[in-house]
Amino acid sequence: MLATLRSLAMQVLLFFIVFQAISLLRETSMLSTDVELTTSENQDFTQVPTLMDETISLHSQGKTTVLYFFAPWCQICHLSIGNLQKLYEKNEHLNIVAVAMDYTSVNEVMEFTKQHQLTFPIALGNEEIKHAYSISGYPSYYVISEENTIIGKSMGYSSEIGLYLRSL
Repeated sequence: MLATLRSLAMQVLLFFIVFQAISLLRETSMLSTDVELTTSENQDFTQVPTLMDETISLHSQGKTTVLYFFAPWCQICHLSIGNLQKLYEKNEHLNIVAVAMDYTSVNEVMEFTKQHQLTFPIALGNEEIKHAYSISGYPSYYVISEENTIIGKSMGYSSEIGLYLRSL
């Protein structure tokens, strides 16, 4: 019995290590933490259109900001976007913006938003934004400090608590 438990514990530990290693490798293509967005090669995206026919900035506006890049066809995005909605509802001190990428029509993005009952701003991204933020997979997100510096990043599924902890 003890040998079985020990074997199971070793398998879980090995899985966790492999998972973390793969996550780190995938994130190497993203922008580095401690990069200040206003002084980097990124343009100041202050006039990005939203689903509500408004414009929004992808830079921090004096609040810690979570930029969540997704594609409406991405199954992992469908699974994790609810965690972002819960984070938004429970944390008024956070600014959350989801950026739709690689969509075929605005209606596709609108359907995704309705399906998940999203209430935070949804920006309509483009190839320029994809390149500037080094987005190579979905979902990807950056946590940006009040000073507009990247303080966290991740690619793939993230739980509500994972998103929250990265935004501290």
